[in-house]
Amino acid sequence: MSGFPGGLVVITLLTTVAGGLWVIFDIVIALLFYSIALLLLVIYHLRYLTALDRWLQIPVPTSAALPDGSSTWGDVFARLARLMRNQSQSHQQLSLALERLRRATSAMPEGVVILDETDRIEWCNSMAEQHFGIDFNRDAGQQITFLVRQSKFVEYLATHNYSEPLIVKQTRHQELILSLQLVPYGDKQKLLISRDITRLEGVETMRRDFVANVSHELRTPLTVIGGFFETLSEENWISSEMGKRALVLMTDQTKRMQRLVEDLLTLSRLENTQNQVREGKVNVANVLHELYQEAQSLSAGRHHIKLNLDTDMKLLGSLDELRSAFGNLVSNAIRYTTDGGEVILSWKSQDGQGVFTVQDSGIGIDQEHIPRLAERFYRVDLSRSRGTGGTGLGLAIVKHVLNRHQAHLEITSEPGKGSSFSAWFPEKRSIIQQN
Repeated sequence: MSGFPGGLVVITLLTTVAGGLWVIFDIVIALLFYSIALLLLVIYHLRYLTALDRWLQIPVPTSAALPDGSSTWGDVFARLARLMRNQSQSHQQLSLALERLRRATSAMPEGVVILDETDRIEWCNSMAEQHFGIDFNRDAGQQITFLVRQSKFVEYLATHNYSEPLIVKQTRHQELILSLQLVPYGDKQKLLISRDITRLEGVETMRRDFVANVSHELRTPLTVIGGFFETLSEENWISSEMGKRALVLMTDQTKRMQRLVEDLLTLSRLENTQNQVREGKVNVANVLHELYQEAQSLSAGRHHIKLNLDTDMKLLGSLDELRSAFGNLVSNAIRYTTDGGEVILSWKSQDGQGVFTVQDSGIGIDQEHIPRLAERFYRVDLSRSRGTGGTGLGLAIVKHVLNRHQAHLEITSEPGKGSSFSAWFPEKRSIIQQN
């Protein structure tokens, strides 16, 4: 009791008085006095403890409702009052900050949904209500997957790989196309940000259709022109050396334009969201044997080409798309590897994932260029790329094919020491050969 008015000083005083009574009278009188004094002291403290307990039981305690107290209890209640005032001020400031944040997010053109660690809705703004067709007052605490019933979104939420946004078409609003991005933060919470990209997708569709239509229209005249050039070359109708060189150059450039048109058409098909992957069992080993033979032909003996098959794993996917992607990686390795260099094709299983790798001892790539390699028409060295006959679309095609198969491309390279391109396929697309 040393911190209260009947504390150490009071106890000392009572003990002294009781000792005096013992000396003057007898021990019974002294003990009776001491007992009554302690009982009164306990009642005194119980009174204030009871008052404090009643105050603590108030649903929303306030400093104004604190009981009055004397002596040390008065000091205790005064300190509690100061703490309550400080807490009230802090609470008001936090409430104002939260209200400002909510007003700011409500004014955003993007939808914002706060999800807890179990993916239940904690809060959302009005734009998110429009995008997902939800009502926060009614749906707060609901699982987001109960309200956004799209298998792509459920899979995106479960993979925990949120580096790329997910494009979905809202089933409740057929004309609405959303870009969804999950951002983890705090204690296992997530922000779900939705953007209306309907107009952007419309423009992208127009661009894609334009490129596809123009490429399709160019295919026929280029085929005719190329045919005539080949005929002129075979018939040897041109006698002058300058004419022959010009004919060879025109033939080569026509073939390059044909390859460009074909790559543009391929890319347009891959970008078309309506063009779903036609899945089947792909025997990767057979595909790589074919690509190995094609690589030998393209190299014409100028490179050392090896094929390593460490697994007989098959893939669930599109044979044509995977062959196109693998073929682009192989042809790039041969084009950018100097004569006498080495190109290694390998297929292996790692942690249940299928990994196709093309490794070369070529010229290599600076690190600053690697993040942009899969962009359309991106050139590390324009003059060198033209000299190899590439279209600048090969890696863009590879990226789209892998995305359509939920796979990803890893690139490691060092100038002068070669490059390694690895396509990693998820375990769900791996088909293990059963004996």
